[in-house]
Amino acid sequence: MRQFLGYILGFAIFIAGIPALMWWVSGMPSFCSIPFMRLILGALVALAGLAISVWSIVYMKRVGKGNPFDAMGHEVAPRTKHLMTYGPYKYSRNPMLSGTYLYYIGFLIIFWDWRALLVFLAVFVLMMLQVRSEEKRLEADFGEEYAAYKKKTGRFITL
Repeated sequence: MRQFLGYILGFAIFIAGIPALMWWVSGMPSFCSIPFMRLILGALVALAGLAISVWSIVYMKRVGKGNPFDAMGHEVAPRTKHLMTYGPYKYSRNPMLSGTYLYYIGFLIIFWDWRALLVFLAVFVLMMLQVRSEEKRLEADFGEEYAAYKKKTGRFITL
């Protein structure tokens, strides 16, 4: 039940809530008023980001045997039991967040408004604090294995 609630809370905040806030602060533009090509480009970028995030969540559940929702050191749902270094985690230590950022960038393209950018920047800063907290937890949970993984894999992307 806690895992299900973690997914619902994650969806409400990150998938629906943040884009809704970006739309609201942008003056609630009608999607009909947004240039078609900008709407299509933004939607494609957002869908690509969402796909990366979903892949990461599914992989985390299947391989890591846990849930992604760990808020600033407070376990909202059971944490992963295995360090994940393959699948999406081969390309990024935080593929779920990388995908989420890409998802929001898609909405930035769609709304094209400085106030939406401010929301994105605020979320970015808060999530970076979360990432730092999570990295400390992963170092404590997985020790040298995580340290070695951290050396070879970028925080958001490994080229």
